[in-house]
Amino acid sequence: MTWHQQSPPEPRNKTNFFIPSMREHYAGTYRCHYLSSAGWSELSDPLELVVTGAYREPTLSALPSPVVTSGENVTIQCSSRLGFQRFILIEEGENKLSWMLDSQELSNGLFLALFAVGPVAPSHRWMFRCHGYYRNITQVWSEPSDTMEILVSGVSRKPSLLTLQGPVVAPGETLTLQCRSDVGYDRFALYKEQGHDLLQRSGRQPQAGLSQANFTLGPVRVSHGGQYRCYGAHNLSSEWSAPSDPLDILIAGQIPDRPFLSVQPGPTVASGKNVTLLCQSRSPMDTFLLTKEGAAHHLLRLRSEHRAQQHQAEFPMGPVTSAHAGTYRCYSSHRFFPYLLSHSSDPLELVVSGGAETLSPSQNQTDSKTTSHPQDYTVENLIRMAVAGLVLVVLGILLF
Repeated sequence: MTWHQQSPPEPRNKTNFFIPSMREHYAGTYRCHYLSSAGWSELSDPLELVVTGAYREPTLSALPSPVVTSGENVTIQCSSRLGFQRFILIEEGENKLSWMLDSQELSNGLFLALFAVGPVAPSHRWMFRCHGYYRNITQVWSEPSDTMEILVSGVSRKPSLLTLQGPVVAPGETLTLQCRSDVGYDRFALYKEQGHDLLQRSGRQPQAGLSQANFTLGPVRVSHGGQYRCYGAHNLSSEWSAPSDPLDILIAGQIPDRPFLSVQPGPTVASGKNVTLLCQSRSPMDTFLLTKEGAAHHLLRLRSEHRAQQHQAEFPMGPVTSAHAGTYRCYSSHRFFPYLLSHSSDPLELVVSGGAETLSPSQNQTDSKTTSHPQDYTVENLIRMAVAGLVLVVLGILLF
């Protein structure tokens, strides 16, 4: 394909060739040369013109996580099911670095390439996207993947991650995760293990010295189940904090089972005594979980035991206090799907009755005096009766 420009604009040492609407057939390698009185010049260095958007975009992810400790390497995976024979990874920014790799096909029909990047440092932002293409038309690429940012984490104090509703949610509900810190971070990031999305929110300060951000997820789907962590950062730094402790989000009603919850010795227990909550199922379950209503972080998990044709777990408690009182439910789960739960058991209400009251010393003294008077009166009456009996015996002897 050849273009001719006969009247170059000023300055006369360059000209433009205009393509009104980019199409796939324009993709390729281009060179130019000029004609002077001395004849045609040598060809220029080649220019590769690439057309993007010809195929659906691939998926870009980071292994094991898009949050990487400063100084470490990260593996970036570009994948698709369209059978691309090559993938190209592009780093966005001033340098516009790129890497190209042949794809490998997995047994499940997925084509992918793994790019080793690093060591990473917080000196700049690490932003990437990727394309896929075929060997016979190397200048026709797919649409770009979603841009992925690699967050570089450091050693600044980790924030706390909590859920306001509790860790067990049902499909269709709205789930809010809150990342908070007393460090005063300006922004927060939330990441789900083995997920692709990294959510970022600006922090707000509900009170002096405390910053937080809410991440609202929902309506809840099965894919929301998993383990989450969050990070904090200051606006003037590209380095993120150490990760929060992990938070498990569990999706109820996904396994066709409803365990039975009971309590021994009974639902009413005296303060200071021990009690055992028993969760049972006839289905072969691997794990049982016990939750308490109103306690967002009260979640107990035990391995199942097989006894008398029942799969069960015993949750011992004690010595119990008023804090143990409340409504409990239990769930079952399989080890292959640890974040998917059965339907809830029927609720069980645990009542903790008050123990013996502790009396003050003055009360004890008063009570001891009060209780000693009847004892004194009884002794005196016995003495009088004994003396009277003795007098009657003596009189009887004298008379007879």
